[in-house]
Amino acid sequence: SIGVGVGTIAPTFRWFIAIKLKCSEKKGKSYKTKFKIEHYWIERLKEWKESPLTLQIRGQKCKKLFHITKNLSLDFCIKVQTVIVIASKSVLLISIFFINPLLSCYQYCKGLKRKLIFETSASNNHTRSGSDTGKNLDHSHYVLNLEGDEELPERILKNIYDAADHLIGMGNKQHPKYLIELLNKPTDFKGVAEFDNDQVPSIKNSAKPPNCWSLSVVTLSSIAIALPNIEDDHTNRLLHSISEGLSYVRLVEKILDPKGDLINIGNAAEVVWLEIELYRKWLDEDIQKEAVKGKTTKEILQRFADIAEKRVVEFKGNTNGSPKDPLNWPIKVIAANSMYRISKTLLLEFEDCNNQTEERLFKQLSIMIADILGACLTNLPRVITMKCFCSAIEKREESVRLAARLLGETDEILKIFQKRKFPLLNPDQAAYIDEWRALIMQRNPLASVSSPVRTASGSSEMHIEIECEA
Repeated sequence: SIGVGVGTIAPTFRWFIAIKLKCSEKKGKSYKTKFKIEHYWIERLKEWKESPLTLQIRGQKCKKLFHITKNLSLDFCIKVQTVIVIASKSVLLISIFFINPLLSCYQYCKGLKRKLIFETSASNNHTRSGSDTGKNLDHSHYVLNLEGDEELPERILKNIYDAADHLIGMGNKQHPKYLIELLNKPTDFKGVAEFDNDQVPSIKNSAKPPNCWSLSVVTLSSIAIALPNIEDDHTNRLLHSISEGLSYVRLVEKILDPKGDLINIGNAAEVVWLEIELYRKWLDEDIQKEAVKGKTTKEILQRFADIAEKRVVEFKGNTNGSPKDPLNWPIKVIAANSMYRISKTLLLEFEDCNNQTEERLFKQLSIMIADILGACLTNLPRVITMKCFCSAIEKREESVRLAARLLGETDEILKIFQKRKFPLLNPDQAAYIDEWRALIMQRNPLASVSSPVRTASGSSEMHIEIECEA
């Protein structure tokens, strides 16, 4: 009895929903147009009828008989399909004829009730007018209709609009406040080129792995949190901002690196970051304890470089036939190589600076991290667009929902970028940190041989435009 009840109620409910939506459609089409059979209903049957015979049949009479039989059968199927479609449309129109007056009466009463409530609440006038503005927006030009399909009812468009607006609103409540605070610092984006100096020699003349957004940020943060004499509040705020930023950086790397060329380097960043965030360690090394052993910032950086170099040398010496391609190195070796290069780069920067303090180095590292995160996150508009249009059809709804929430979360970040100038890169180049570095160093050959600590600011002649509608 339960099955019979469900089997009866479910079709009735679907029928009522279809009638309700059809009643809310815009009027204007004649009944002749409503009974028109769209091409796609019988397209496949016509293709089968017009296609040549694939069977090898001997004898002209047999072949002719088979051909006639095939055409008659398909003609019959086409007529049956046509009758079914017309019958379905007839049932729908007859149902609309009887149900439409009742629904119109219900909608009129509902509107009248709403009007009476509104008139008694004059204080809500401003809010109501704002709501009406959103309701009256025309979104029909965003809809792609099939051949012969009528425009989507206004109710469906409004529901879609409200759902998207709700998701964006949910994202707005989850703004990455620490990341926004970090990105609001005025920067000139030289840190994208400065963190890795090409004058630093490779360990044992090995090939240099390509740079990666996430590993560069994680390595710089490892050094920053290890520095002594830094207030806990400053360190914690930096860690919070990096944690928020890395979630978007990983998304950029995943979507804009579809071939997975840098996946091993990204995995190295995740392993290192997990230890930093949970244990304040770098590859099982208590770097805060190691940093205390250094009397000056130069000694601290040199200790980090020595520890990292030792790991890479051990790998090179103990592994027979170790992979020559650095992309295939173990993730801990990739992370150690990154630490070695960045520590050595910072040592080169401060070579002629004798009064470098932990506070100034921490500030320098924070600016570099902000530069790299900012450069990476300029790819967010492209990522949001690709999540809407480039997903498999069966996953697209969920992907669009995630894109709407992502837009809500990052709208403040996108507004920050609209006021900035960036290197003039095409979208494919902008996805990779090494492309940014190449262009910045091309415009400013001394960018990777930085002067000692800079305070953030300056502007660049290079720019890209970031457009978004919040």
